[in-house]
This record gives sequence, structure tokens and C-alpha cells, in this order.
Amino acid sequence: MSDMLRAPAEIKYAEELDWLESVDDGPKPFAWRLSPKMVRLFILGSERADGLDREISQKWFGDRSFVERSIVTLASDRGLLLIGDPGTGKSWLAELLAAAICRNSTLVVQGTAGTTEDHIKYSWNVSMVIAKGQSRESMIPSPIMTAMETGAIGRFEELTRSTSDVQDALISILSEKYISVPELDSDNIVFAKPGFSIIATANSRDRGVNDLSSALKRRFNFVRIPVVTNKKSEAEIVRFRTEELLRRHQIELDVPPTLLDVLLQSFADLRASAAAAGSEDEKLESALSTAEQIGVLEDAILHSNFFGERALTARTLASSLVGSLARRAPEDLAILNKYLHGVVEPRGKEEGGAWPEFLEGGRDAIATLS
Repeated sequence: MSDMLRAPAEIKYAEELDWLESVDDGPKPFAWRLSPKMVRLFILGSERADGLDREISQKWFGDRSFVERSIVTLASDRGLLLIGDPGTGKSWLAELLAAAICRNSTLVVQGTAGTTEDHIKYSWNVSMVIAKGQSRESMIPSPIMTAMETGAIGRFEELTRSTSDVQDALISILSEKYISVPELDSDNIVFAKPGFSIIATANSRDRGVNDLSSALKRRFNFVRIPVVTNKKSEAEIVRFRTEELLRRHQIELDVPPTLLDVLLQSFADLRASAAAAGSEDEKLESALSTAEQIGVLEDAILHSNFFGERALTARTLASSLVGSLARRAPEDLAILNKYLHGVVEPRGKEEGGAWPEFLEGGRDAIATLS
């Protein structure tokens, strides 16, 4: 795993998955590697009441019911669509589900405007076709077709970013559970094996880009993943991801709890300001998601480690926040400047602590970008 920039979940947590499989005596749908209860436990972590001989770490932070509904959907013959704002952990949940169920989370199609029907069905190795003609050997199966052939979970990221033609091609796959290959005279149908399903993700902010047809919607169970607004839950997510970052980069750097509180409060303030804004111009372009919050902290940690005093400061945190969230000039800079003077400055005078230094760092960053 050391030679991978980012190991997939089934490799990263291989030891946990092996152990869970060895003690799992629950009923398993199809050819699942773990029972539904163990899949849930792998994702949400173990509790004392589970009576296990070892602790299983929590990997996704959210409502238990979302995970349970997702697992139940995948145990049926329906597709699963995880929908929500950017940065709510949809893709991470999809990866964990696939890793626990079939130990392969890499059968992924990325939806874009350039995604074609070939990306979800098959294409051809041109040199082999020229040499030997069209055959199963010269066919290049898509990740979705590979999932069908192996009874695994296929993933489709950003479904609403792909065109209606591509979306329509999924309808027959989800309903008929096979793909026809008309170019072949024999052996020209690929049937899905038991256990095959599709987990798709879609950003609610992409509504109207390429809306799903009613026919495709009927073939998915929807699970809406909300933005994390509970400060305790969000702090756990940020702390979990930060610890992973420090381990991956082998960084020994202290993240003071007071600075984590400043970051959480800043995002809460900016979200409240966006909710009260009267127009889009008064809102930051950023979705202000938990993922973006993690990105701000990651940027600050790496900057402190490489160019600072190997200690995270409020000034560096503010500079990273402004640099990460100011995507439009001058609109976003004006919104952040208003926040610093209207909220952070009075709070610094009243509460003190890290807020005055955070204010100065933010002002300097805005001045640099202006």
C-alpha cells in the first residue's frame, strides 16, 4: 500500500475486512463477502454492545438509517442513488459499501459531458479486431459490464453530469440485467450474475444539468445525504480526515482544539450568512461543505509543516480559508471581507483567544489577493 497515492478502501482496510469475514456467521445475500450487519459495522464502526474481540474504526459519519437503507437496497435488485450537496461523503460511502460487499470498489464510471454509452457497456481493441476480427477476446468490457460478469458492485459517479443517451443506456442494464453485443454472432449476451448492482451518486446542485428521466428514477432507490450541520459530528469527520492526512504524510504537527473550533465556527457563520443572503452574488461560490472544510485544514497543515514553524497557527488557518474559498474576484473577496469585519472582529474583541490572530491572517490574505 506504501506505493499507492491513495489506496482503495478494500486495500486500506484489508485487515479489518479479513477479520470481519472470519467471524461473520450472519446470512449473506448472493455472493456478498460480509453479511448486512457486518457491512454496517465496517462502515459505522463497532460499539461495546457488539461484543467483538477487536475495535472496528468508524469510517463514515452520518445517520445510521442512511447506511442501513443503502445496504437493504443493494440486497435487492434495485440500483442505489446517493444524492446530496457536494462534499457530503456520497462517493466515500459508495466506496465503503462496495469494498465491504464485494471487496472491489474500483469498478467506477465517472459521469461527464464526454461520457459515452461505450463507457458503461463495452468498446473494442482495434488492433485485435483488425488482426482476428470481433470476438469476446477483442472486446473491452466497461467497469459496469465487469461488475455484471463478476456479480459485483459497479459505481457511477456524477450521474446527472452525463447526457440523457448515457443515462438511458442504464435503464436496460438495471431492468433487464444483461447487455447485448450485436456485433457478435454467438455468445453475444452478457448476463449479470447474482450480487450485481449499481451505486450512483448525484449532486443536488446539478439539478437541471441532465435531469434523470422518470424511467431511470424508478429503477433507483434514492438516499439523500444531508449536509452535516451538527458541530460534534462535523468535528469528528474533520478530526478523522486530519489524522489520516498526518499519518499519510508522516507529519508530526499539533492541531490545537481551539483552532479546530475556530474553523468549525467560521464555516457555520458563513453558511448562516449564505442562507440569509438575498441573491447569489451575496453567497460564496463554495458549497461550504465538510469536504471543503477538510481541504482548508489540510492546506493549512501542509503549509505549516513545509513553510511555517511546524505548528498550526490561526494566521495560517485564516490564510488557507481565504485562499480556498475566494474563487471569484471581487465577489467572494468582498463577502469574506464583510465576514471578517462584521463577525470575526467583534468576536475577537469580545472573546479574544485565537480570533484576533485569525482576523489579521484573513485581512492579509484578502489584501494579497485583491
